[in-house]
Amino acid sequence: MSICSRFFHRSVLCCIATPAAAFAQADAAQLPPVVVTATRTEALADGIPASIDRLDGAEVRAGRAQVNISESLGAVPGVLARDRQNYAQDVQVSVRGFGARSTFGIRGVRLYVDGIPATLPDGQGQITNVDLGTVGHIEVLRGPFSALYGNSSGGVIQVFTEDPAGPPRIGFGVTAGSDGLLRLATQASGTEGDFGYVVGASRFTTDGYRDHSEARRNLGNAKLTWRPDTDSRVTLVANSVALPTAQDPLGLTRAQFDTNPRGVDPSATTFDTRKRMNQTQGGLVYERRITAEHDLRLMGYTGHRGTEQFQSIPTGAQSSSPLHPGGVISLARDYRGLDARWTWKTRLLGGPLDLVGGIAWDDLDEHRQGYQNFDGTTSGVKGALRRDEHNAVSNNDQYLQAAWQFTPEWGLNAGMRHSRVRFRSDDDYIVGTNLDDSGQSTYGATLPVLGVMYTPNESLHWYATAGRGFETPTLNELAYRPDGQTGMNFGLQASRSRSAEAGVKARIAGWGALTAAVFQTRTANEIVTLSNTRGRATFQNAGATRRTGVEVGWSNHWHRHLQAQVAATLLNARYKDGFTTCTGTQCTTPNLTIPAGNRIPGLARGTLFASVGWLPPLGWRGGVEARYVTGVFVNDANTDAAAAHVVAAVHAGHVLQLGAWELGGFVRTDNLFDRRYAGSVIVNEGNNRFFEPAPGRTWLASVSASMKF
Repeated sequence: MSICSRFFHRSVLCCIATPAAAFAQADAAQLPPVVVTATRTEALADGIPASIDRLDGAEVRAGRAQVNISESLGAVPGVLARDRQNYAQDVQVSVRGFGARSTFGIRGVRLYVDGIPATLPDGQGQITNVDLGTVGHIEVLRGPFSALYGNSSGGVIQVFTEDPAGPPRIGFGVTAGSDGLLRLATQASGTEGDFGYVVGASRFTTDGYRDHSEARRNLGNAKLTWRPDTDSRVTLVANSVALPTAQDPLGLTRAQFDTNPRGVDPSATTFDTRKRMNQTQGGLVYERRITAEHDLRLMGYTGHRGTEQFQSIPTGAQSSSPLHPGGVISLARDYRGLDARWTWKTRLLGGPLDLVGGIAWDDLDEHRQGYQNFDGTTSGVKGALRRDEHNAVSNNDQYLQAAWQFTPEWGLNAGMRHSRVRFRSDDDYIVGTNLDDSGQSTYGATLPVLGVMYTPNESLHWYATAGRGFETPTLNELAYRPDGQTGMNFGLQASRSRSAEAGVKARIAGWGALTAAVFQTRTANEIVTLSNTRGRATFQNAGATRRTGVEVGWSNHWHRHLQAQVAATLLNARYKDGFTTCTGTQCTTPNLTIPAGNRIPGLARGTLFASVGWLPPLGWRGGVEARYVTGVFVNDANTDAAAAHVVAAVHAGHVLQLGAWELGGFVRTDNLFDRRYAGSVIVNEGNNRFFEPAPGRTWLASVSASMKF
């Protein structure tokens, strides 16, 4: 038995099989109860038969740069969130092994901001439109119940802007750090009668840790609320993000990483690899209490996202084939959606029963164009048009959920979601041998979930849950055919999964809150990389995979302000069936066999996070953090891996109240012991440029001021 397996079994015995009698004798927990909405109704997290964590806004911001959501998600068991030091790409986020294959954007994990999807109907999302300075809380749902959010819901991350409260307040902040980091931010919030508002804006700039990694980002977010009467609430949410400059340093080979982790491959500068992006979206939510038992919620949203990305595609590859789509990608995406939900609170056989039913419709129109990344003899500029198509994706979903406490000790949660996702592509570039590549495909699934919870006393909750999920390929995964021809790869099928989970949640006076879970997910038709070279990836369906793991989380407070937290994850993710894939830069026919039993790349076998902090609202405050991540394989063949690493951080600051003013500041050091390691990897990169180096020791300093009127 391997060390990993032994640790897995010991974790299960120590954390799951704790004698119930020990908890039955415990007094009520000192930690306040945690309320979440991930099951679409407000409920105590301990009373839901699922793994769910909540991060409060103060926790997200305490002693942090407030630039990337990955700064705080590392404290959640089962989540691997990595800053790529590359703002031309999004942060990497995987939940229980879902989302690991993403080379850019976030897929396999559903994202929501104030109830509005940040994941498009094809399953790909991004989270750069979140203003961390105005976040109220973040909820992370893992396991079978995630499937109730539909396509690509291996996990669900929901970000909520803080609710307007109290008198008008305005604040400012300046943060500066290593490698030219500078963040300027301002916020305003308050209520006036039945109206409330929270508005935030920030500007972030960095020269980047690596060469050719400069970035600029402007972000704005607004949440406006209105209560026309005591039973109604209207919420308007609007946000905008602009990325006028984001250089792409690409990955490094093993030799390049070992020699100069701050450097870049020459192709990055030759073709000036970079990205520009802008996004604006808005949403309206209407909530109405019809009677004491019935509630109605209506949500609508719309948005636009434009992207232009320059890739390191050799000019010869583009010139040699009239079918090559070029080395510059231009995307214009318009999206919109509706969600209507009815909630009924009643009783059945003497026990409370909550029913939630709804329908969801999401729609995406994409104009995708490809251009040469050279003009004459000059590289890194937009040249001739090589691809032009209009793509559309829409989903129509219906869902029904129930939560029934049929005895004081036993509860049942169940749900069903039916999803139907339609893809269509209309080719507008029909030139010479480049024929009409229009096409379409439809994917559908019915996703049941069932969970049961046993509560012998208020401090202890045992649960078990099982369900099904599915994941369609995204437009980016369909974008290139493996045979080198133009048009969408509509031969890809959706992957389908079966998940099961068992766990315990306990709150013990003096000992804090403990959560532990064991889980397994079996997936058929797993979508895997076929080739990934010269800036584009093609995908195929492999056979079966299996993800088995254990998660443990613990937190406690002492003397009101002393806080400690631990989050541990062990994950065994492997291919159960062998398959063939491509290796090399010119491969269109699979030439490498991946044997059954290989580990799924991009996933750490184990992670551990621990922190201790003294965090009063006023006065001196500070804390220390440590993170451990095991080695991560970079390709399906498991021939190379990013090494395991341990990094530590420390921060200290002070908050002072002077009349209506609150003044604060802190300093922070990350990678305290100056370790050299790869912070993230590019899975199956065909040029063997797998590694994205993390910075050495860095510093950060911040000052802020706010005033209440």
